[in-house]
Amino acid sequence: MAALRSLLFMLAFYIGSAPFVAGAALGGLLSKPLLHWSIQRWTNQHRWCAQHILGIKIVFDGTLNPRPVIYAIKHESMFEAIELPGLFGFPAVVAKQELFKIPLWGRAAAAYDMIAVDRDAGAGALRKMIAWGREMRTSGRPITIFPEGTRVPHGERPPLQSGFAGLYKLLGMPVVPVAVNSGILCPRGSLIRHKGTITYKIGEEIPPGLPRAEIEARVHAAINALND
Repeated sequence: MAALRSLLFMLAFYIGSAPFVAGAALGGLLSKPLLHWSIQRWTNQHRWCAQHILGIKIVFDGTLNPRPVIYAIKHESMFEAIELPGLFGFPAVVAKQELFKIPLWGRAAAAYDMIAVDRDAGAGALRKMIAWGREMRTSGRPITIFPEGTRVPHGERPPLQSGFAGLYKLLGMPVVPVAVNSGILCPRGSLIRHKGTITYKIGEEIPPGLPRAEIEARVHAAINALND
Protein backbone atom coordinates (compact mmCIF):
# COMPACT_ATOMS: atom_id res chain seq x y z
CA MET A 1 0.00 0.00 0.00
CA ALA A 2 2.84 2.42 0.78
CA ALA A 3 4.22 1.96 -2.74
CA LEU A 4 0.82 2.56 -4.32
CA ARG A 5 0.16 5.64 -2.19
CA SER A 6 3.61 6.97 -3.07
CA LEU A 7 2.99 6.49 -6.79
CA LEU A 8 -0.36 8.27 -6.59
CA PHE A 9 1.24 11.06 -4.57
CA MET A 10 3.99 11.62 -7.13
CA LEU A 11 1.53 11.67 -10.01
CA ALA A 12 -0.82 14.09 -8.25
CA PHE A 13 1.86 16.37 -6.82
CA TYR A 14 4.24 16.64 -9.77
CA ILE A 15 1.54 16.95 -12.44
CA GLY A 16 -0.37 19.39 -10.23
CA SER A 17 2.80 21.41 -9.60
CA ALA A 18 3.29 22.33 -13.25
CA PRO A 19 0.88 25.31 -13.42
CA PHE A 20 2.07 26.70 -10.10
CA VAL A 21 5.76 26.47 -11.03
CA ALA A 22 5.02 28.10 -14.38
CA GLY A 23 2.98 30.79 -12.62
CA ALA A 24 5.81 31.41 -10.16
CA ALA A 25 8.34 31.75 -12.99
CA LEU A 26 6.06 34.15 -14.85
CA GLY A 27 5.37 36.05 -11.65
CA GLY A 28 9.09 36.40 -11.06
CA LEU A 29 9.29 38.32 -14.32
CA LEU A 30 6.04 40.28 -14.25
CA SER A 31 4.16 40.22 -10.96
CA LYS A 32 5.24 39.72 -7.34
CA PRO A 33 1.64 39.00 -6.23
CA LEU A 34 1.40 36.22 -8.85
CA LEU A 35 4.74 34.84 -7.66
CA HIS A 36 3.65 34.73 -4.02
CA TRP A 37 0.22 33.31 -4.87
CA SER A 38 1.70 30.55 -7.04
CA ILE A 39 4.24 29.46 -4.44
CA GLN A 40 1.68 29.49 -1.64
CA ARG A 41 -0.75 27.43 -3.71
CA TRP A 42 2.05 24.99 -4.60
CA THR A 43 2.85 24.53 -0.92
CA ASN A 44 -0.81 24.06 -0.07
CA GLN A 45 -1.15 21.49 -2.84
CA HIS A 46 1.81 19.54 -1.45
CA ARG A 47 0.29 19.43 2.03
CA TRP A 48 -3.10 18.35 0.67
CA CYS A 49 -1.49 15.49 -1.26
CA ALA A 50 0.57 14.45 1.77
CA GLN A 51 -2.45 14.41 4.05
CA HIS A 52 -5.09 12.94 1.74
CA ILE A 53 -3.05 10.57 -0.43
CA LEU A 54 -0.14 9.53 1.79
CA GLY A 55 -2.11 9.70 5.03
CA ILE A 56 0.43 11.93 6.78
CA LYS A 57 -0.74 13.82 9.83
CA ILE A 58 1.15 17.00 10.83
CA VAL A 59 1.53 17.89 14.50
CA PHE A 60 3.06 20.98 16.13
CA ASP A 61 4.73 20.69 19.52
CA GLY A 62 4.89 24.34 20.53
CA THR A 63 3.63 27.50 18.87
CA LEU A 64 4.94 28.60 15.51
CA ASN A 65 4.46 32.35 15.23
CA PRO A 66 6.22 33.66 12.12
CA ARG A 67 8.17 36.79 12.99
CA PRO A 68 11.50 38.42 12.03
CA VAL A 69 13.89 35.92 13.59
CA ILE A 70 16.21 33.24 12.20
CA TYR A 71 14.44 29.87 12.11
CA ALA A 72 17.06 27.10 12.25
CA ILE A 73 15.35 23.94 11.03
CA LYS A 74 16.30 20.28 11.00
CA HIS A 75 16.38 18.94 7.44
CA GLU A 76 15.54 15.26 6.93
CA SER A 77 13.56 15.31 3.67
CA MET A 78 12.15 17.60 1.00
CA PHE A 79 8.89 17.61 2.97
CA GLU A 80 9.85 20.51 5.26
CA ALA A 81 11.60 22.40 2.44
CA ILE A 82 8.38 22.52 0.42
CA GLU A 83 6.44 23.42 3.57
CA LEU A 84 8.42 26.60 4.31
CA PRO A 85 6.07 29.13 2.65
CA GLY A 86 3.08 27.50 4.34
CA LEU A 87 4.74 27.52 7.74
CA PHE A 88 6.25 31.01 7.66
CA GLY A 89 4.10 32.99 5.26
CA PHE A 90 6.72 34.81 3.22
CA PRO A 91 10.10 33.64 4.52
CA ALA A 92 13.53 34.54 3.22
CA VAL A 93 15.14 31.16 2.54
CA VAL A 94 18.78 30.11 2.56
CA ALA A 95 19.04 27.30 -0.03
CA LYS A 96 21.79 25.30 -1.69
CA GLN A 97 22.93 26.53 -5.07
CA GLU A 98 21.85 23.39 -6.94
CA LEU A 99 18.15 24.29 -6.55
CA PHE A 100 18.60 27.41 -8.66
CA LYS A 101 19.57 25.28 -11.65
CA ILE A 102 16.09 23.68 -11.88
CA PRO A 103 14.31 24.99 -15.02
CA LEU A 104 11.63 27.61 -14.23
CA TRP A 105 11.89 26.94 -10.50
CA GLY A 106 15.35 28.50 -10.29
CA ARG A 107 14.05 31.74 -11.81
CA ALA A 108 11.13 31.80 -9.36
CA ALA A 109 13.44 31.09 -6.41
CA ALA A 110 15.66 34.06 -7.23
CA ALA A 111 12.64 36.35 -7.61
CA TYR A 112 11.30 35.12 -4.26
CA ASP A 113 14.53 36.45 -2.66
CA MET A 114 15.94 33.04 -1.81
CA ILE A 115 19.71 33.12 -1.40
CA ALA A 116 21.86 30.50 -3.13
CA VAL A 117 24.72 29.23 -0.98
CA ASP A 118 27.81 27.86 -2.67
CA ARG A 119 29.44 25.87 0.12
CA ASP A 120 32.73 25.77 -1.81
CA ALA A 121 33.00 29.55 -2.24
CA GLY A 122 34.29 30.25 1.27
CA ALA A 123 34.29 33.79 2.68
CA GLY A 124 32.82 35.29 -0.48
CA ALA A 125 29.67 33.19 -0.12
CA LEU A 126 29.34 34.17 3.54
CA ARG A 127 29.66 37.90 2.73
CA LYS A 128 26.96 37.56 0.08
CA MET A 129 24.68 35.73 2.51
CA ILE A 130 25.20 38.35 5.24
CA ALA A 131 24.41 41.23 2.86
CA TRP A 132 21.25 39.43 1.76
CA GLY A 133 20.34 38.69 5.40
CA ARG A 134 20.62 42.35 6.38
CA GLU A 135 18.30 43.29 3.53
CA MET A 136 15.77 40.66 4.64
CA ARG A 137 16.04 41.79 8.27
CA THR A 138 15.24 45.34 7.22
CA SER A 139 12.18 44.11 5.34
CA GLY A 140 10.90 42.35 8.49
CA ARG A 141 10.81 38.86 6.94
CA PRO A 142 11.69 35.73 8.90
CA ILE A 143 14.87 34.02 7.72
CA THR A 144 14.88 30.24 7.42
CA ILE A 145 18.02 28.12 7.26
CA PHE A 146 18.87 24.43 7.46
CA PRO A 147 22.01 24.82 9.59
CA GLU A 148 23.29 21.29 8.92
CA GLY A 149 23.53 22.25 5.27
CA THR A 150 21.72 19.34 3.65
CA ARG A 151 19.24 16.54 4.27
CA VAL A 152 20.36 13.96 6.80
CA PRO A 153 18.79 10.59 7.66
CA HIS A 154 16.64 10.51 10.77
CA GLY A 155 18.74 9.90 13.84
CA GLU A 156 21.98 11.37 12.47
CA ARG A 157 23.42 14.53 14.05
CA PRO A 158 26.04 16.14 11.80
CA PRO A 159 27.75 19.34 12.99
CA LEU A 160 26.31 22.68 11.92
CA GLN A 161 27.78 24.44 8.90
CA SER A 162 29.87 27.52 9.69
CA GLY A 163 27.57 29.82 7.71
CA PHE A 164 24.88 29.57 10.36
CA ALA A 165 27.11 30.98 13.12
CA GLY A 166 28.25 33.78 10.81
CA LEU A 167 24.68 34.71 9.94
CA TYR A 168 23.66 34.66 13.62
CA LYS A 169 26.60 36.79 14.76
CA LEU A 170 26.54 39.45 12.07
CA LEU A 171 22.77 39.91 11.82
CA GLY A 172 22.24 40.13 15.59
CA MET A 173 18.88 38.35 15.36
CA PRO A 174 17.26 35.85 17.76
CA VAL A 175 17.08 32.20 16.69
CA VAL A 176 14.14 29.82 16.99
CA PRO A 177 15.24 26.18 16.48
CA VAL A 178 12.76 23.76 14.92
CA ALA A 179 13.10 19.97 15.03
CA VAL A 180 11.26 17.79 12.54
CA ASN A 181 11.16 14.00 12.11
CA SER A 182 10.04 13.78 8.48
CA GLY A 183 12.86 11.37 7.62
CA ILE A 184 10.98 8.53 9.30
CA LEU A 185 8.15 8.71 6.77
CA CYS A 186 9.97 10.26 3.80
CA PRO A 187 13.52 8.89 3.93
CA ARG A 188 16.15 10.50 1.74
CA GLY A 189 16.94 8.50 -1.37
CA SER A 190 13.69 6.53 -1.33
CA LEU A 191 10.62 7.05 -3.51
CA ILE A 192 8.46 5.31 -0.91
CA ARG A 193 6.68 7.55 1.57
CA HIS A 194 4.86 6.11 4.55
CA LYS A 195 1.66 6.84 6.42
CA GLY A 196 2.06 8.30 9.90
CA THR A 197 2.70 11.52 11.83
CA ILE A 198 5.31 14.20 11.17
CA THR A 199 6.02 16.43 14.16
CA TYR A 200 7.45 19.93 14.24
CA LYS A 201 8.92 20.71 17.66
CA ILE A 202 9.44 24.44 18.10
CA GLY A 203 12.19 25.28 20.56
CA GLU A 204 12.58 28.26 22.83
CA GLU A 205 13.79 31.51 21.28
CA ILE A 206 17.53 32.00 21.74
CA PRO A 207 18.72 35.61 22.13
CA PRO A 208 21.39 37.19 19.92
CA GLY A 209 24.93 37.80 21.03
CA LEU A 210 25.94 34.39 22.37
CA PRO A 211 29.42 32.96 21.71
CA ARG A 212 29.68 30.68 18.71
CA ALA A 213 30.21 27.50 20.73
CA GLU A 214 27.13 28.17 22.85
CA ILE A 215 24.73 29.08 20.04
CA GLU A 216 25.84 26.09 17.98
CA ALA A 217 25.47 23.72 20.94
CA ARG A 218 22.00 25.00 21.83
CA VAL A 219 20.70 24.95 18.27
CA HIS A 220 22.24 21.54 17.56
CA ALA A 221 20.56 20.05 20.63
CA ALA A 222 17.20 21.66 19.90
CA ILE A 223 16.90 20.68 16.23
CA ASN A 224 17.79 17.10 17.13
CA ALA A 225 15.24 16.88 19.94
CA LEU A 226 13.08 14.42 17.98
CA ASN A 227 15.99 12.06 17.34
CA ASP A 228 15.95 10.68 20.90
